[in-house]
Amino acid sequence: MSRSQPRLTHEQRILLLTLAAGLPAVAAAAALLWTGGHAPRTEWTVTLLVVGIWVGVSLAVRERVASPLRTVANLLEAMREGDYSIRARGDDRDDAMSEVMQQVNAMAATLRMQRLGALEATALLRKVMEEIDIAIFAFDGEQKLRLVNAAGEKLLGEPAERLMGREATSLGLGEYLVGDEQQTLQRAFSDPTRRWGINRTTFREGGLPHQLLVVTDITRPLREEELQAWQRLVRVLGHELNNSLAPIKSIAGSLGSLMERDPRAEDWEEDMRRGLAIIASRSEALSRFLSSYAKLAKLPAPVLAPVSIGELARRVAGLETRLRPRVEPGPELTILADSDQIEQLLINLLRNAVDASLETGGKVAMGWSRSGGILTVWVTDEGHGLANTSNLFVPFFTTKPGGSGIGLVLSRKIAENHGGTLTLVNRTDAPGCEARLVLPL
Repeated sequence: MSRSQPRLTHEQRILLLTLAAGLPAVAAAAALLWTGGHAPRTEWTVTLLVVGIWVGVSLAVRERVASPLRTVANLLEAMREGDYSIRARGDDRDDAMSEVMQQVNAMAATLRMQRLGALEATALLRKVMEEIDIAIFAFDGEQKLRLVNAAGEKLLGEPAERLMGREATSLGLGEYLVGDEQQTLQRAFSDPTRRWGINRTTFREGGLPHQLLVVTDITRPLREEELQAWQRLVRVLGHELNNSLAPIKSIAGSLGSLMERDPRAEDWEEDMRRGLAIIASRSEALSRFLSSYAKLAKLPAPVLAPVSIGELARRVAGLETRLRPRVEPGPELTILADSDQIEQLLINLLRNAVDASLETGGKVAMGWSRSGGILTVWVTDEGHGLANTSNLFVPFFTTKPGGSGIGLVLSRKIAENHGGTLTLVNRTDAPGCEARLVLPL
């Protein structure tokens, strides 16, 4: 088996090429010298001088070519090792090598600025991580801890020196590296009464996947939200109860005064019946209000089953007898949803649309479409439109006489429980409104 011949280096090739370039001239000079009848001493002296100059110039050319390349190599090695302070000399001349040196120096300056910016950004990031009151953990592909901030140390009750390199399971965090990326739980990290929000995301470092775990104490925000919810509830309930109890109390007092008169007025029985009718009416209105609130508060979770959107839309449209809605044809789609809840949602939307259109003599239309993995069901009317859309989904807010203010709130809750959205906006192409239900397929 033949061995491969050693390859010549760049310097050796330059030297051989230089020697080859001067060889014809040296050979011609030697031939003329040795055939010219000169003295032997002269022949040998001149020959050695010519050969010495030939070899010396060739070596100088080799060094002249190789030396700048060694300089560039040293600069690149220094930059590879992170030293960007070294600069190449001779970049002020107007030749090809100077241009190379200029570009190398410019690259070193650019890398230096980028490294300085990266160091400053890293320092800022570390400072922010240390200051924020949110526990942050970074785990590698083997679920070993690679990064933790001061809040994380405080949460686990141990310093970073004892935490780094440990597996997530031994830290009690292994279960949060799988499953849902966002979780809300109550756990005794440092206080068994606190609630925590956990977010997980994936990033890559050195080409390898890592997981970032963010643990947030959401006890206080949740308590503030609960307090605000209770305040809103008490405000709404108090308003409605006062609206009903104030006239009942006034009329009851008037009827009591009427009964204490002696003698009674001739039409006291009529006044009595009228007062009792008002009391009954207000009591019934209060009962409807409480029933509506209970309906909103006790909305069950959807029971998902295959539902044909076309059949459901046509069935709901057939239930409205006051003004027959126009059903626009759409793709026949089947989704997983709670048929009863979606039907109730569409009934509420159609009822509102018909109420609005009856005031103006307009029409009502209904249809659906698909865009990628999204289903959109829309209902349009030709009513007066909405003067203010900011309070549409506020519980018990209504613009209709005798309305409960619960239909749209209940409808949006149903949409959100199905992972969708419900919006109601004024139309731009015609008078009236458009209700749009968006659901994932």
